[in-house]
Amino acid sequence: MSIRNFVFATVLLATAVSASALTAQQGKMSTCNAQAKEQKLSGDARKDFMKTCLSNAPAAPAAKALTPQQEKMKSCNAEAKTKGLKGADRKAFMKTCLSG
Repeated sequence: MSIRNFVFATVLLATAVSASALTAQQGKMSTCNAQAKEQKLSGDARKDFMKTCLSNAPAAPAAKALTPQQEKMKSCNAEAKTKGLKGADRKAFMKTCLSG
């Protein structure tokens, strides 16, 4: 792959990423606008509402189910903690626990 193609691909990827971020912000703006309209806000009240609405962090995604590997890691980690293992002993235990 030539350097020119690599640079082009990098610029294209960066553009795609920024476009999706812009779309998320636009979606949030649309939602906040609809809420302000429902509440029949205008003037400073609308301005304050929009500022608060747009600055709020998006809702946390629902907790995802852990994969079997993550479940195994979680249980091995808890077991190592209850045994009080640290350092090389913990590393050896985790290796054995995760592979078995």
